[in-house]
Amino acid sequence: MTRIFAARPRPIVPALLSAAALLAACHRQQPPPPAAETQPAQKPLSIELGKYRAVLATPGGDLPFFISLVRENDQVAAYLINGPELLPIHEVTLTGSHLEIMMPGYENKITADAAGDTLSGELALSKLNGNDQHIPLTAKLGANYRFFPVAPAGDEAPNNINVNGRWAATFTDSDNTSEKDVGEFAQDGDVVTGTILTPTGDHRYLAGQVRGNELYLSTFDGAHAFLYKATLGADGTLKGDFWSGLKSHETFVAKRDANAHLVDPYAYTKMKRGEKHFAFAFPDLNGNTVTNNDPKFRGKVLIVALAGSWCPNCHDEAAFLEPLYRDYRDRGVEVVSLMFEHFGDFPRAAAATQRFRQQYSIDYTTLIAGVSDKDEAGKKLPMLSKFLAFPTTVFIDKKGNVRKIHTGFTGPATGGHYTEFVNETKAELDKLVAEKG
Repeated sequence: MTRIFAARPRPIVPALLSAAALLAACHRQQPPPPAAETQPAQKPLSIELGKYRAVLATPGGDLPFFISLVRENDQVAAYLINGPELLPIHEVTLTGSHLEIMMPGYENKITADAAGDTLSGELALSKLNGNDQHIPLTAKLGANYRFFPVAPAGDEAPNNINVNGRWAATFTDSDNTSEKDVGEFAQDGDVVTGTILTPTGDHRYLAGQVRGNELYLSTFDGAHAFLYKATLGADGTLKGDFWSGLKSHETFVAKRDANAHLVDPYAYTKMKRGEKHFAFAFPDLNGNTVTNNDPKFRGKVLIVALAGSWCPNCHDEAAFLEPLYRDYRDRGVEVVSLMFEHFGDFPRAAAATQRFRQQYSIDYTTLIAGVSDKDEAGKKLPMLSKFLAFPTTVFIDKKGNVRKIHTGFTGPATGGHYTEFVNETKAELDKLVAEKG
C-alpha cells in the first residue's frame, strides 16, 4: 500500500522468458541454456543461477520472497516472484561472488555475497530525510516453499483453515489510528495469494501459506517489504500483526464479508471552497519552470498525478498512465506527474525521477514538486482541502476546472477492481474530450 506515513499493476512482464521457462523458475532451479554454435562464449559465473528463497530479517520475523537469477543473452537478470507477479530486473551486477541488484525504477538495492548455494547480504531501502533502512538478507538456492516446507501427509497433516474470499479488515497503527480496509484472498491447498485494498492503494501481490489456524503472508516487490501473521479464532475472526520494513507495525482484525468495500476514493480529497482551478509551477528535470498556463496544456483535458518514484502504487499508476497517454494525447489529453521525492536536493530528486521515467518509458511531463511528505504537498498545492496519500490523481477539463480527484490507486493485483478503474477512467476521459472548450 502507499500510506502517507511510509512511503498499484506494474504489469506482469514474462515476455523476456518463455512461459515454460518462467514456470520452471517458479518450481525448480533454472536449467542452463542449451549450447549452440552460434552463441558467444559465456564467462563462467561464481554465483549459481536459479530460483532462491530469500528471507529478510524483520522485527516481525522472517519475511520470505523468491528471486530468480537467470542468464539472458550474455547477461544475468533477476525476477522477483510474489504469487502471480514476475517482476523483471535488469540492473544486475556480478563481481566475482559479489552480487548487486538495483530495484527497477527505485533507489533501493540488494547487495549480497555468494558462498556455494547461499547468498548473504542486505536490502537497502531509501527513505525520506536519509532515514534509510538496511535489512539483513539471506537466500538459499532451490527452496520452493514460502513459509513452510511441504506439510506432512496422513494423520500428521495439519487441519488447515480456509481464508478464501473477501474480508472486512481494520488496521490500527502505533498511534491507535484505525483504517477500514478490505482483504481479498484465493487459497489452493495451503497456498494463499491475494492483496489488501486500502483507501490509499493496495498492498500489491501478496503470497503465503496457512498452517493450522494461522495465516502467513509476505511480499517484497522492490519497495514494499510487508509481513503479515494472523490467527483465525473460533468465532471466525482473523487477528494478527502487519509489519512494513524495520519501523512500521500495525495490528489488524478481519471478519469474512462478501460485501466488504472501501469508501469512495473520490470522496477524500476536494478543492477548497471557492476554488475551481488547479494551478502548478514546478521545474522539469532540466530545471525549467513548467506551469499549468503553458501553451502545451491550454484548452486540453489534463490529468495531474501527485506521485513519487519511491511509491509502489505510483509505479502501478505510471504503468497505466503511459499507454493511456499515448492513446489519448492526439485527442487533446495531457498528463503531468508532480513528483515528491525522498531527496530535498534537486539533482538527486531529478535523478530518481529519471530512473522512474526510464522504467516505464514515460513520455508525459514529470516535474519536481517537493519532498515526499503530505504536509509539504499540502503547502505546495494550497487549493486542496486535504491531502491523504501518494498517488492522488486530479482530472481537469478543457476550461481548467477540476472535475474529479482520486485518492490512491487500484492496481493489477486487485484483479476486477483494476479493470473497473481502467474502464471508469477511460469513460471519464471520453466525456471530457467530447466537451467543448
